[in-house]
Amino acid sequence: MDRIDTAVSPRYAQIPTFMRLPYDPSPRGKDVVVIGAPYDGGTSYRPGARFGPRAVRTESGLVHGVGIDRGPGTFDLIDCVDAGDIDLTPFHMRLAMETAEERLSALLADNAAFLMLGGDHSLTLAALRAVAGRHGPVAVLHLDAHSDTNPAVYGGEYHHGTPFRHAIEEKLVDPRRMLQIGIRGHNPRPDSLDYARGHGVRIVTTDEFCELGPRATAALVRDRVGDAPVYVSVDVDVVDPAFAPGTGTPAPGGPTSREVLALLRVTGDLRPVGLDVMEVSPPYDHGGITAVLATEIGAELLYQYARAHTRGRTTP
Repeated sequence: MDRIDTAVSPRYAQIPTFMRLPYDPSPRGKDVVVIGAPYDGGTSYRPGARFGPRAVRTESGLVHGVGIDRGPGTFDLIDCVDAGDIDLTPFHMRLAMETAEERLSALLADNAAFLMLGGDHSLTLAALRAVAGRHGPVAVLHLDAHSDTNPAVYGGEYHHGTPFRHAIEEKLVDPRRMLQIGIRGHNPRPDSLDYARGHGVRIVTTDEFCELGPRATAALVRDRVGDAPVYVSVDVDVVDPAFAPGTGTPAPGGPTSREVLALLRVTGDLRPVGLDVMEVSPPYDHGGITAVLATEIGAELLYQYARAHTRGRTTP
């Protein structure tokens, strides 16, 4: 099955898959599988991220597979499909986490990598468990307004502020090869970043990112990650809410969408083995611009994955 041809079918027609990719619920031998994670049981403030994957797929009809002045199109370089969504209970955190880990691990048993569309950020823990099960502890490039290394609160073991704390404690990641970029805003305690920094995580606050700029920050990422397998996780709230209002925990004063997309080009210089775009909450954005941005981020990640894994052969 091929991608839907936009020369034949208008981009607003047909059942939406991500970037009009073929739908395959049981993929095998693919380079990247797009998978939805419609869940917001770990959300601490504004719910609605369970509707994120559907909104992103709908808006992704806007995006073609060939970028301007980039040479070959993404899907001329790598084989991708959309596998639909993980069926996640809205009622039980632990069961949702176990279900997501099982599904993502099964995808990695038969395919090279996945791009997960969220859904709240708690499920990145399930993704990291699956990826580490195949590759061992991985490096992490994490773009977010929040560090997500908090302890459990309100009896919620797996809320969306905890995934990277669990990942460090479970030794799923190598914190010495982990960067968190875009961190800002308010924290419940003055020592909220001590856990991450104390384990060797390199935190680049929004102020530092704006001082460095995308180019110098990318050099920092390359130096820190090196040739290790890396998981790239993007919470859309890393972007200023002027560009992404539809998210669960917006934080004013962030970078622009252009700056974040420019930084993500570094992914093609690395060795990505898993990708996600999380925390799109459509009820808070009736214009859909957050989902449009999440689509562009996902498309950028797919292209950079293609560049990374075909480097030295056919990419420009």
